[in-house]
Amino acid sequence: MSRLSKIYHYSVVLVLFLIIVLPMAATFIYSISSSWSSNILPDGFSISHYKELLSDPRFLKALLNSLLVCFAAIFLAILFLFPVVFCANFYFLNLKNVMSFISVLPFAIAPIVLSTGLLNLYSDTISGTPYILIGCYFCIAVPFVYRTIDNNIAALNLKEIVYSNYILGNGIFRAIFRVIIPNLKDSILIAVFLSFSFLIGEFLYANILAGTQFETLQVYLYNIKNRSGHVSSAAIVSYLLLIFIANFISSYISHRKKV
Repeated sequence: MSRLSKIYHYSVVLVLFLIIVLPMAATFIYSISSSWSSNILPDGFSISHYKELLSDPRFLKALLNSLLVCFAAIFLAILFLFPVVFCANFYFLNLKNVMSFISVLPFAIAPIVLSTGLLNLYSDTISGTPYILIGCYFCIAVPFVYRTIDNNIAALNLKEIVYSNYILGNGIFRAIFRVIIPNLKDSILIAVFLSFSFLIGEFLYANILAGTQFETLQVYLYNIKNRSGHVSSAAIVSYLLLIFIANFISSYISHRKKV
């Protein structure tokens, strides 16, 4: 690669990096500024807006609601999909293509179409409750959980592991719990944090299907948009920090697996 070509590629990466980082940096600086209106730099700095945010029971409840529905949906996705992926890789190899197609359907259907259909279907029963959000988030988590578990199970010599356990006098369940699941532990954690980083930012389903009846973090951020800009910025920074932590843990586990 020529020197000019290197400069060009690094310049493109730098521009894209600045486009992503500068708005987040400005939001963070605004969240810790006491006032910022007449000068190019803030007049002073303070963490009072974070104190105000963390003392707001509505914010804490919205955060707890988001964590509840996200992790409940991810837990159910792992619980239901692991047996399906195992059977598709061990017993019914013909189903792998079918399952791969089904797993991407949540991304193929427009969220507004799906949420409107669910609202019409469940408006008299579970609309406005965490149960309908857990069901929706379960569907959203399916592609992440299925693909992660399937890729790592496919990397194992599944038949050899199971048949070796048969020879040693152990059943298939012992092979699953003693050999297969421990080998998938890191992969499952990656699926958890990848799914979480996506679900925690979901707004459309939460706003249409639950709204303020079961306020999640994204709905809370939307509802306080006319409040103090400093507090809103602090809430956005807190939300971005959650996503960063989830992605960092996922990347760390993935890197540790490769090493």
